[in-house]
Amino acid sequence: MTTTVSFTVATADGPRPVSVAYERTGSGEPLLLLHGIGHHLRAWDPVTRILAAERDVIAVDLPGFGTSPALPEGVPYDLATVGAALGAFCAELGLDRPHVAGNSLGGLLALELGHTEVVRSVTALSPAGFWTEAERRYAFGTLLAMRRSALALPVPLIERLSRSAVGRTALTSTIYARPGRRSPAAVVAETLALRGATGFHQTLEAGRDTLFGEDVKGIPVTVAWGTRDRILLRRQGVRAKRVIPDARLVRLPGCGHVPMNDDPALVARVILDTSS
Repeated sequence: MTTTVSFTVATADGPRPVSVAYERTGSGEPLLLLHGIGHHLRAWDPVTRILAAERDVIAVDLPGFGTSPALPEGVPYDLATVGAALGAFCAELGLDRPHVAGNSLGGLLALELGHTEVVRSVTALSPAGFWTEAERRYAFGTLLAMRRSALALPVPLIERLSRSAVGRTALTSTIYARPGRRSPAAVVAETLALRGATGFHQTLEAGRDTLFGEDVKGIPVTVAWGTRDRILLRRQGVRAKRVIPDARLVRLPGCGHVPMNDDPALVARVILDTSS
């Protein structure tokens, strides 16, 4: 069941209220799960049950995505601000340095939480922020095209397309290497999440000048990249390794940009190994 918690975050204009939706399941050491831009916490469903057997799993809808409200007007969606909001979220739930795993935007945020010592381990799946300018423009152009397509398609057509493997491929092949494995209900839900993401454009705008250039020291860090990632090319993982020399760089064979659906068992094992 989705729960919403509210707290305050310090900004240049003083403390501002923020609300975040999340789901919590399982038992063990706490593990925070952060999705990518335009997605929602349901992105983690293929691995949640596996992880929950060994971890207290907290899957989050980032501010302005899924069912989480947008940040207050004037509050930026930059790395420092959203990272601070996630730190405040952890404090509100009484999470003392949880483990964190993130995908894409969520991977970048996970590394930020590691750098600021909010968490005790980081698993970053195809994290943003290690691109060249040309690669960033390509990724942002792809994301904008996905958003325009989701907005243009009538909901009945989205539902009809989701009922066949061919239709699910048309809707989600940019992010999944094996889109036919995604359930019709999940494809509809994530397409609607992309349509309704109130923080989408502000997040893209904040990301135009974002590069992750800080080492993450003193905690286990894994950077994992799908070999069939069509949004953030896997060579960016080599750059991540240069920035974070002690990180473990893992190859995810046959996986796309959102690998949790393509190979749940492998992704869960990478996360559990990092957070052990």
